[in-house]
Amino acid sequence: MAENIHPIHDRLVQRNEREAANGHRGGVVWMTGLSGSGKSTIAAAAERKLFERGIFAQVLDGDNVRHGLNANLGFSLEDRVENTRRVAEVAKLFVQTGCLVICSFVSPTRELRAAVQAIIGAEDFFEVYVNTPLEICERRDVKGLYAKARAGELKNFTGIDSPYEAPEHPFLDLKTAELTIDQAADILIESLPL
Repeated sequence: MAENIHPIHDRLVQRNEREAANGHRGGVVWMTGLSGSGKSTIAAAAERKLFERGIFAQVLDGDNVRHGLNANLGFSLEDRVENTRRVAEVAKLFVQTGCLVICSFVSPTRELRAAVQAIIGAEDFFEVYVNTPLEICERRDVKGLYAKARAGELKNFTGIDSPYEAPEHPFLDLKTAELTIDQAADILIESLPL
């Protein structure tokens, strides 16, 4: 099948043209952390603030991709890896349009996040560790997932019976226990090389 595909990339509008028109560079902010750490909430707040500044930004998170693009995937290790791979490929396409993509995914292992970085490219990958203590995440537990995991109703839940490997050298370490949502979003935005 692939032999029938003829690339037209050289005829398309190029990334540098799009970034010049947008007035900023594209890239991927990869927000990682435990469930309940505030990843999606901070991502949404940052997207709104970026939009208000005229920055072309888009949030991708577990909820919006699992209802469509990845609706056929479950939560086995293999499916989690494939979910993350697909998201990375979609984010890479957005970057080519000059978009700043904010991805909000637990992505629990360093190996998984390294694979994402390899797909996107190190120069466009900004790993943000949403660093929230487990006890705070459990207290928030808006979806009731920790309670189910503690009761044994939910297996392989990250932070309970499945490990989370914190980034060793993230682009940004957001300690959310000490920050409001607005403060965290502002810190994130100000750290980006737009």
